[in-house]
Amino acid sequence: MGHKVRRLWKENAAAYLFLLPWLLGMFLLTLGPMISSLYLSFTQYDLLKPAQWVGFDNYTNMFTNDVHYLNALKVTFLYVFTSVPMKLAFALTVAMLLNMGLKGLGIYRTLYYIPTLLGGSVAIAVLWRKMFSGDGVANQLLHTLTGLHGPDWVANPKYALYSVSLLSAWQFGSSMIIFLAGLKQIPHEYYEAARVDGAGKIRQFCNVTIPLLTPVLLFNVVIQLIGAFQAFTQAFIISGGSGGPIDSTLFYTLYMYMKGFTYFQMGYASAMAWVLLLIISVFTALIFLSSKYWVNYGDGGN
Repeated sequence: MGHKVRRLWKENAAAYLFLLPWLLGMFLLTLGPMISSLYLSFTQYDLLKPAQWVGFDNYTNMFTNDVHYLNALKVTFLYVFTSVPMKLAFALTVAMLLNMGLKGLGIYRTLYYIPTLLGGSVAIAVLWRKMFSGDGVANQLLHTLTGLHGPDWVANPKYALYSVSLLSAWQFGSSMIIFLAGLKQIPHEYYEAARVDGAGKIRQFCNVTIPLLTPVLLFNVVIQLIGAFQAFTQAFIISGGSGGPIDSTLFYTLYMYMKGFTYFQMGYASAMAWVLLLIISVFTALIFLSSKYWVNYGDGGN
């Protein structure tokens, strides 16, 4: 037995050596912190004193005594269900325009992808806050075109969240690239057959493009949904780290950050992290379970 183990080790030593960085990262930077976070979620821990076991108190307090937590959930759900459809709609629209055989496609593709590279940065969030302030470029343009005086979009609780959602939708480059790749895989014969049957552009889009693009749409929906639930930088910068005005941009991750690193309630923040993981897992599972009813893989089945 020992001889067999030594032989297998010699045969696979190189593979284990190449896997070592990933294994170290997995156990030291991912799995280890996850286990520690799960333990801390059942404790009261302020980073200064030893953790004290409190059982399910953190989880109970979230849903029964913490009004800000419930508001953070509401704000996050509203953000997810406004920003994700808006971003995917923009991405699909631009992808279809780029798929019309434009010259210099690579240049346009690069230009539209740049916001995705820059949009999550602190600098862009600061710039966005300036643009949508009371005397920002957005209001100046609105006044020039219509004569109307717009509000301070980021300081008004009615519009602040939608300003952040618009910033997210502006970062549609990655989804656009994926949609464009999917569009190029659709055979032109399908469109020709649809035209022969008398289908116009709208019917071609609804009966050819969308059904054959559903696998790509599924991927984009899942990726963007997960990213939206974890959004942090935009709300942190635009609200000045407070989630204001009147908690209108108090995202889940922002409130979790405040609990952990502002109020030093690390046990409570760890519990919030695990609830967020559960929420994302449930929504992802529901999307995959529903996919058998609307995703067409082009092989005659779903």
